[in-house]
Amino acid sequence: MLKIIFNREECIGCGSCGALCPAFWEMANDGKTDLKGGIKNGEEKYELEISEENKECNKEAADICPLQLMEIKEF
Repeated sequence: MLKIIFNREECIGCGSCGALCPAFWEMANDGKTDLKGGIKNGEEKYELEISEENKECNKEAADICPLQLMEIKEF
């Protein structure tokens, strides 16, 4: 399995991740991006388990993030 880890606190809301992978990323009312279904891990980061089939879309979103606020880790 894979896990997305997203530092939402530092997000500038550029929207690139949502444009590339709208099934997982969307703009919130506060101008930052939300990881759909993400669970806050207690330190302003959000986590979501994903399957291998969803890796490519999310990897592209992570790679295009100007602040590199997303990680995809295997566990």
